[in-house]
Amino acid sequence: MSASLMSARARLMSGRARRLSVLAAGGALAAACAGPVAARPGGPDPVTSLPATTSASPPKSPSASASGPAAAPVVAAAGDISTRCTGKGCGARATSDLALALDPDAVLALGDLQYPSGALRDFRAYYDVTWGRFKDRTRPAPGNHEYRTPGAKGYFRYWGRAARPRGRSWYGFDLGAWRLISLDSTAPHGPGSAQAAWLESELAAHPRRCVLAYWHHPRFSSGRAHGGDPSVGTFWKALYAARADVVLAGHEHNYERFAALRPDGEPSGDGLRQFVAGTGGASHYPFGPPVTGSEFRDAAHFGVLRLVLRPGGYDWRFVGSGGRVLDSGGGRCV
Repeated sequence: MSASLMSARARLMSGRARRLSVLAAGGALAAACAGPVAARPGGPDPVTSLPATTSASPPKSPSASASGPAAAPVVAAAGDISTRCTGKGCGARATSDLALALDPDAVLALGDLQYPSGALRDFRAYYDVTWGRFKDRTRPAPGNHEYRTPGAKGYFRYWGRAARPRGRSWYGFDLGAWRLISLDSTAPHGPGSAQAAWLESELAAHPRRCVLAYWHHPRFSSGRAHGGDPSVGTFWKALYAARADVVLAGHEHNYERFAALRPDGEPSGDGLRQFVAGTGGASHYPFGPPVTGSEFRDAAHFGVLRLVLRPGGYDWRFVGSGGRVLDSGGGRCV
């Protein structure tokens, strides 16, 4: 784990003795933080009411808190998060309470983090008081709404070095045995672009058995609002060639899990499994007919995708803002 992540975790842990979690009522949060179970078939339950706000951060299991190359770090991920809303019924408040209670080692913010345009004043007024509570351990990716402010200046000023650790809005880092790659699907990313060339060199320079990449626009989606974006196929082809494993995206305001897919969208054991988690609290978008490879869909809940990144594999749980596990399972690195 990086020094910055360790420092952030230490600061947050110091206040645990003073915190209580309403999400743990009835054992819902305990179930969300437990080990993997088989993926559930079928659709989601109806929308449930959001929980009361909390800043709880209960102790983690030893397997999730261990350090070093054999650790299994916990990641929390979502995109499409904060609107101009501050009350207890705000979606971003509910999902940030959940993410805080899950106590991840890193938070992957999947773009469109502050609506409507990623203005700095809105980041400070709304995002910062919810998901900003774990800003120090967040590794962001920008979305199209950030770029509604020219040059995404509000996003880059709010995040500082975290948004461009090496002077550009795409970057890679190690977490446990995994290599994680954050990409910018709004910046130029087609064949021959600087970002596409960097991705190929990044994958060659940091070979890992297990690789996770994340950006805002999903390559595949059954969503009715936007659907899949063929332009990010450039990313998918490079990652597939390097035998990467997991892709995370947002943009569609729903949750969708896919089978491992080749660049042409056909299921394959050596493909990439994509999770769309545009469930951070902005709104809900409906689904159209399922596209090839779609295995689970939920358009009724805000929530957080929790991943345990084991050496050689991963476990996932999509946890609704009320603390209930709505989808879960596990996979192996190719």
